[in-house]
Amino acid sequence: MKMYGKLLILACGIILACGGAVGYAENLPELTDADKKYLIKLGYYNCDHMTTAPVAEAVGIYKDLGLNVEVTGNGKVPEAMAAAQMDAGYVSNRVVMTAFQKGAPVVIAANNHSGGSYYLVVSNALAASADVLGKKMAIGTGPEKYNPSWVRMARRLNLPLEGSNYEVFNMSDKDEYFAMKVGQLDGYTACDPWASMAIYEKTGHILGVDEPALLSEEDQGICCAYAMRQSFIKDHPALAQRMTTAHVRGMKYLYTHPVECAEIFAKAYNVPFEVGLMTIHRKTVFEGRTLTWKIERQKWENEIRYLIEIGNFEQAPDFDKLLYTKLLEESQADDFDAFIKDEVDGLFPVGMPYEEWKAKAYAAEGRTPD
Repeated sequence: MKMYGKLLILACGIILACGGAVGYAENLPELTDADKKYLIKLGYYNCDHMTTAPVAEAVGIYKDLGLNVEVTGNGKVPEAMAAAQMDAGYVSNRVVMTAFQKGAPVVIAANNHSGGSYYLVVSNALAASADVLGKKMAIGTGPEKYNPSWVRMARRLNLPLEGSNYEVFNMSDKDEYFAMKVGQLDGYTACDPWASMAIYEKTGHILGVDEPALLSEEDQGICCAYAMRQSFIKDHPALAQRMTTAHVRGMKYLYTHPVECAEIFAKAYNVPFEVGLMTIHRKTVFEGRTLTWKIERQKWENEIRYLIEIGNFEQAPDFDKLLYTKLLEESQADDFDAFIKDEVDGLFPVGMPYEEWKAKAYAAEGRTPD
């Protein structure tokens, strides 16, 4: 991880020598003395969708960009931004749109994760979808309205959507898993690593998946985003732009150094390394390229249309104001699709089986499994 800066310099030199074929033409604005002293507060939720935050911190990307960043996991990001206690953060689409509509001074600086990649995990005793009826399920109260991923999965499994058909609970993803592990729950909806944990420890299995590949082009939405406080952008434009660059660099690193990032993930989320590796495989290969910095307005519009349909929202936010593409544009971030095609597809094709991917990932980093 300490080698990141040296590796980046070497990579840039190789790229320049080859005629600048692939990226790194970043625009890094000069920092003022006030910028250099400013402590940037960044938050993220403890979900695999937000993995870029701990990765960028651990491999030294913020430091390499001259940024003084305090990273906080599992924080109430939009609320903290509204109170000027946080400058940037990784947040779910619903949370950031709700906060924005309530007047929170936040904007979307970049995308983070395309819609889906959420799981319905059940105990091994529940073999078929019909077995879930009447069981203790951590799918939240009113899941037919407040748990959009549950609605999509339940529809595919021909399960009734209404929470009245189950004994429902509101819990954090981590608490859900351990409650099921000790027999207090029969199932839950969650992001990873809590689906991979169930498989790894053989305490349960994935009954349903909500992922972009299962949706039509017209229905694919956005799950999570990289948000920033408006006053932070206004008062520290150079920092805001460099933080956007850090977001892009961190995501690139995750795609191209999966084993190292799995170690970082496992430490940050307090799970076994193998679970971290399984999670990175799901995020970057098995379910497609779900982690992305590309802002796609159509996917936001698809998402809000669906949320309005199930009663989760009454009206769409003003995307002209919420989606702030200027930072990505001015930072001259690489095109996401070009990056994937040039630097990822040849190594790790979409859908590559886990064991094959694992062996290739170790070899690509010049390592051997312990």
